[in-house]
Amino acid sequence: MTHNKMFLRCHPGFSDASAAAAIFIFLLVMLASGATLVSDEVEVLKEIAKTLGKTDWDFSVDPCSGQSNWRNTTAPKEFANAVTCDCSFEDNTTCHVSSIVLKSLSLPGTLPAELVKLPYLREFDVSRNCLSGNIPPIWGTMQLVNMSLYGNRISGIIPKELGNISTLVNLTLDFNQLSGPIPPELGNLTRLKKLTLTSNDWSGELPVTLAKLTALTIFRIGGCNLTGSIPNFIENWKSIQNLVIQGSGLSGPIPPGIASLTNLTDLRISDLSGNETAFPLFSNATNMTTLILRSCNIAGQLPDYLGSLAHLKVLDVSFNKISGQIPRNLDTSNTVFMYLTGNNIMGSIPDGMLNSRVYRDLSYNNFTPSNSGSSSCQATNLNLFASSWKNNKSITFPCLQSFQCQQNWSSLHINCGGREVKIGDTSYEDDSQPGGPSKFYQSGTNWGFSSTGHFMDNKNESLTYVLSNGSRFSGNDANDLYSEARLSPLSLTYYGFCLLNGNYMVKLHFAEIKFTDDGTYRSLGKRIFDIHIQGKLIRKGFNIENTIGGVNKPLVLNIPAVVIDSTLEIRFYWAGKGTTDIPYKGVYGPLISAISVDHVPSQHGVSVGAIVGIVLAVLFTVSLVLAILRWKFRMQPSRTTQQDVRGLDQQTGSFTLRQIKYATNNFDSSNIIGKGGFGSVYKGNLSDGTIIAVKQLSSKSTQGNREFLNEIGVISAVQHPNLVKLYGCCVEGDQLLLVYEYMENNSLGRALFGPEEHQLELDWPARRKICIGIARGLAYLHGESRLKIVHRDIKANNVLLDKELNPKISDFGLAKLHEEEDTHISTRVAGTFGYMAPEYAMRGYLTDKADVYSFGVVLLEIVSGKSNAGFKPKEEEEYLNLLDWAHLLKKEIKLMELVDSRLGPDVNENEIMLTIEIALLCTSISPAARPGMSTVVSMLEGRVEDQKSILDSSAWSASVKEISDEQYLLSTFDESQPQSTSSDLPFTASSTSASDLYPISLETGFLDDES
Repeated sequence: MTHNKMFLRCHPGFSDASAAAAIFIFLLVMLASGATLVSDEVEVLKEIAKTLGKTDWDFSVDPCSGQSNWRNTTAPKEFANAVTCDCSFEDNTTCHVSSIVLKSLSLPGTLPAELVKLPYLREFDVSRNCLSGNIPPIWGTMQLVNMSLYGNRISGIIPKELGNISTLVNLTLDFNQLSGPIPPELGNLTRLKKLTLTSNDWSGELPVTLAKLTALTIFRIGGCNLTGSIPNFIENWKSIQNLVIQGSGLSGPIPPGIASLTNLTDLRISDLSGNETAFPLFSNATNMTTLILRSCNIAGQLPDYLGSLAHLKVLDVSFNKISGQIPRNLDTSNTVFMYLTGNNIMGSIPDGMLNSRVYRDLSYNNFTPSNSGSSSCQATNLNLFASSWKNNKSITFPCLQSFQCQQNWSSLHINCGGREVKIGDTSYEDDSQPGGPSKFYQSGTNWGFSSTGHFMDNKNESLTYVLSNGSRFSGNDANDLYSEARLSPLSLTYYGFCLLNGNYMVKLHFAEIKFTDDGTYRSLGKRIFDIHIQGKLIRKGFNIENTIGGVNKPLVLNIPAVVIDSTLEIRFYWAGKGTTDIPYKGVYGPLISAISVDHVPSQHGVSVGAIVGIVLAVLFTVSLVLAILRWKFRMQPSRTTQQDVRGLDQQTGSFTLRQIKYATNNFDSSNIIGKGGFGSVYKGNLSDGTIIAVKQLSSKSTQGNREFLNEIGVISAVQHPNLVKLYGCCVEGDQLLLVYEYMENNSLGRALFGPEEHQLELDWPARRKICIGIARGLAYLHGESRLKIVHRDIKANNVLLDKELNPKISDFGLAKLHEEEDTHISTRVAGTFGYMAPEYAMRGYLTDKADVYSFGVVLLEIVSGKSNAGFKPKEEEEYLNLLDWAHLLKKEIKLMELVDSRLGPDVNENEIMLTIEIALLCTSISPAARPGMSTVVSMLEGRVEDQKSILDSSAWSASVKEISDEQYLLSTFDESQPQSTSSDLPFTASSTSASDLYPISLETGFLDDES
C-alpha cells in the first residue's frame, strides 16, 4: 500500500499560508472519511499528556478530529497548540500522529520518552514552556524532522544518540540549562538546516565533525563557556545564511575563510578574546542585511566595500580597535543602524552622517572636531559623545564646550527611567527621557547618559528604553524608586561631571521587573550584563535575579570609586550572555533602577580635646610662622613645579600624597617594582581596587623636574590604545609623583632579553601584534594627534605590555613637540645609545624620522630576541652590532638566521622576512629614505600593494663596508668618552624610562647625565 503522508507544519520551508490551506483541505477529507486515530496512539497521548503536565486534552473526542482543544487554528504561531495527524492510511480510514506542537503553554512536566511509541511522529515542538529533566536518549530511535525544545528548563547533556536521527532537519535547543560538551555525533545529522544552541552551559570546543553539516542555513550559539577559537571548518557551510556566535567563550581571530560564505544575510559575532584580527572580507556577500562584529579585537581600517552592501541595514563594529577614517561611501549607504562606538576612528565625520536621520553612534572615537561641530553631544539620531579628541582642555569632552561647571559637586542621585522622587532627605533627579538606539542626554545639573544599540529581532514597535512595572515593592519609597528602570540592548553609560576629586561610594539600585516568578515561561528569562566603573570591570556576568534571589526585589550594590578628573563613568554592557527571546524576542540587556553617588570624606576626625589643644598651641605657632615660611622657601624647589603643573592646564587627575601613601602602604619597600635615576617606582592599589604604578622623582634634580613637567604636558594631550595612560600626578612638599596604569607584563625589553626567569614565551603572532601596536602608537604621535610629537627615546624598555600583550609606548619625558611648518628641529640630543638616528646623534637634527629609525631597531630586537645595545658579536666577526649583523645577513641572503631560535620552526617565514626588511628600511642612513609611520603600519599589516618594490629600494641596501662615517661613529661611540666631545650638543640619558618601572640588567651603554 502506498501512503500519501501529510506532514503538516513540520518542515521549515512550509509557509504559514500553505499550511493553513492544507490543513483545511485535510480536515474536510478526514471528516468526510471518518478516519480516526489508532487506539494505541490514543493511549500514548494520554501518557504524554501526563508527563508533560498537559491537563486539558479532551479524550472524549478523537484527537485527530480537529475538535475541542486538539487544534487551535486561531492562535498566533508563537502560541500554536495543535496535534496534527496523517490520515492517509488504510484507504484514508486510519490516522497516526505526525506532529505535536505545544508552544507558550508553561507546561510544568518533563520530556516524554513515550514519544518513541508514535512511529509516524515527525515534529515535536514544545517551545517556551517550563519543562525540566533530561533529553531521553531513546529519542535517537525516532525519525523526527523537526525538534524544538527552545525556552525550557531542560538540563543534562545532549545524548549522543540524537546523532542517529538522520532525518532531522531542524534542531532547536536554545535557552535551556543543558551542559557539557557538544557531542561530535551531531555531525552525523547531515540533513540539518537549522541548529541553534544559544544560552546553555556548554563547555569544551566545537567538535570538528560539525564541518559535515554542509546543508546548514541557520547556526546560532552563544551565552555559554566554550573554549578554543572559532573553527576554520565554518567555511564548509556554503549554504549558511544566518550565523550567530555571541558571548560564546570562543576566541578569535575570525577565520578568513568565512569570507567565502557568500549566502550570508545575517552575521553576528561578538565578544571574542584572543589576538587582533583584520576586518573580514565580505564584499561578495551582497545580500547581507545584518553585520555585527562587536568586541572582536578587529584592528585596521573600515573596508570600502561596506558602503557597497546595498541591503545592509545593521552595522555594528563597536568596541574594537578600528583606526583610520570612515570610507567615503559609507555615509550614503542604506544602513539604518550603524554603531562605530568605542574605536579609534579618526579624520572628519562625513557630512552625510551629520545630516542623516537614521541612527549613527560615533561615541568614543578620535575624530577631528572641526565638523563634528555642534556644541551638543547629540545631533538628531547621531551620538557624538566623546567622539573626538579633546581640543579644549578646560572641559572633559569636546562636545560639552558650552557646558561649564558652575560648582564642584560632591554627589549625584538619579532615578533611572523615572520621574523625580524624594527618598528621605535625598532627591533623585528625573530621568524619564525616552532613550534610543544612538542617544546622548545631558541633564540640567551634573550628569548625563549615553545609550547604544537597538533591540534586535523585536517587532514590538511599542518597546522603549524605559521599563515600567505596576508590581508593588515593600515600602512606599522602594516602590517609587524601583517600579521604573532604564534599559539598553547593548551599552548604557552614565556620567557624573563637575565632581570634586576624591573617594566616592557608588550605590547601584537594581530590581528585575520584566521577568516573573509565577511558574510560567515568562519566569525563564536571564538578564546578564557587565558593570564597569571608571573603566574597570567591577561585575562580570551580573544577574540581578540570581544575586537577590528573585524578581521585584530591590538590590543595592555598594562600590567604592575614585574620581581623579572631576568625571565619573558608570557603564553597563551586554556581552552576549543570557536570554534574548523570553518572554518574546528582543528582551535582554542591562537594566538599572537608580544611581546614588556620594563623596566619602577623608578620615580626619578631630576631637574636642584636640581642638582645645590646637587653640592653646596657636600662640606658640604664630611666633614660628616666619621662620617656617623662610625654611620652606629655601627647601622647596618643587613650589615652582606645583605652579608649573597647574599652568599646564592638564587633562590628567591630581592625587593627594595621602592617597598615594595609602595605595603604596606608605611607600613600603615590598611594593617597589623598579628603581631609576631619579627615584623608585611602586605598585599600588587605589581604594576602588585599581592597580597603579607610581613613579617617584626627585625634586632636587633640575632634569627630573623638567622631564616630570614634560611627561605630564605631553601625555595629557594625547590618548591612544598604544600609549601608556597617565592617571595623574602628585606634587606635595618635595614629592614629585606620576601615577600610571599598571602593566601586568612589564616591559618589552624584559620580556625579550631580561633575566631568564622574567622572559615571556612570545610566539610570532604575539610579536607581530606588538610590532603593529608600537607602529600604530608612533603613527598617532607623528600625524594623527592634534599635537605632532617626536618621542626621541623609542626602545624596547620604553614599550610596556598589558595582560593581553598589547604594547603601550611610555616615557614621554624627552618628547618634543614638532610644529607642522618646521621641517626639522635643532635640539639638545637626548636618548639612548643603539637607538638614535645618525643625523640626530651627531648633529642634533630632529624629525619624526628619528623615531622611525629607533622603531626599526626595535623591530630587529623583536624578531631576533636580542638587544641591539647589549649585542656582543664574536671577536672574529666583522659586524659591530645587531643592525650591522642584519645588513651582513641581508647581503649574504641569510636573513632567517636573525630569527630568535625560541620561535621554533613553525613560523610564518613570509611575515618575518617582511618585518626584517621593513626594519632595515626604517634604519636607512638617510632620513628621507625612511618611510613615515603610517606607511609602516600599512606595510606591517600587508595593505601596501607595491610593497616589494619599496623594500627592494637601494636606499637601505648599504653593506657593512658602505656604512657612512656618521653611523660608524655612532655604533662605536664608547660610553666612557667624555661628554665634552660635543659641548653644544650634550647627550642626555633617559633616566626616567620604563626600565625604571621594570628593571633589567643589560649592558645598554646609557650615558649618565647625573654625574
